[in-house]
Amino acid sequence: MEQLPESVDRDILEERIIPALKTIRETLGCTLHQALDVFAQRYEELRRDRPDDFDLSRDEYGRDFYS
Repeated sequence: MEQLPESVDRDILEERIIPALKTIRETLGCTLHQALDVFAQRYEELRRDRPDDFDLSRDEYGRDFYS
């Protein structure tokens, strides 16, 4: 994966989806669709490598974002 700022991981872990997407777009100069793909990939990596750092389950994560 491309080198992303540490703030992206913090934003993902703290369910700050929009700031994470904004940083990904600014860093990589990509479209929103591409940023969503990068976000999803990084989210899965963090879930795999740092599961205890998430406060919410997979089902709860992002629920407010999509409501």
